[in-house]
Amino acid sequence: MTDTPVYRPHVALSTSSLYPQGVPETFDAAQRLGYDSVEVLVTHERMSQLTHQLLDNIQKYQLPISTIHAPTLLFTQQVWGKAWTKIQMAAKLTHQVGAEVVVAHPPFRWQRKYARNFVAGVREVSRMTDTKISVENMYPWRVGGREAVVYSPHYSPLGQDYDWVTWDFSHAATAKMDSLAAVKELGSRLGHVHLTDGSGQTMADEHLLPGRGVQPVAETLEYLREQRWQGVVGVEVSTRKTKDADERDEWLAETLSFARRHMTVEG
Repeated sequence: MTDTPVYRPHVALSTSSLYPQGVPETFDAAQRLGYDSVEVLVTHERMSQLTHQLLDNIQKYQLPISTIHAPTLLFTQQVWGKAWTKIQMAAKLTHQVGAEVVVAHPPFRWQRKYARNFVAGVREVSRMTDTKISVENMYPWRVGGREAVVYSPHYSPLGQDYDWVTWDFSHAATAKMDSLAAVKELGSRLGHVHLTDGSGQTMADEHLLPGRGVQPVAETLEYLREQRWQGVVGVEVSTRKTKDADERDEWLAETLSFARRHMTVEG
């Protein structure tokens, strides 16, 4: 009889979880609370873009950066210029700071040239830069009371020929998708996870703490545990409604505990 092998998830704290605070505050919280690494969302904040400053934080806090989230959000459209430039620069930054994966959103429909060959283009940049580029699931928007698909080729990565996919539970709630079924369908193409949740009652991107929404988050993490999945779980929860820094730490510690509780296998 052999012992069950130890399995412990790698959990990163995303800078988006501390927004509008920045990179140093995220490193500080990640170190104090026991996270394994940091996920950096590249924004207008200069420190999120500059290799030497990111490396300084790695050295100061003795904590790695595992993930670079490319500035492909609506509010970061002016960061790093053209769409493909964003992806290429994110891949370059990933190598410079020793990270493992780039997270990118699919194009908006009005980015016609960028969207035309997006799936093939991501694969080409990934191959040329030797970088895992993981495309995130998104959700439909509601415009004038009607649902509008604003992402191309689609807000859902299911059925798209991406090599790697990032699965976000909050986005899945907004899109009314079943995360457990989706993760099973993605199989080995699951490249990254954004740990969060959503109520499924709004078209907003809520980023609730896991377990406080309707998504089968615990069940999905337990499935990944059974599969001994080797990716990074990036904590991407909104803490803007916390009353103070202590409560924010409590929320972030609760989310880390949730990940470890549902994914760890002791020897």
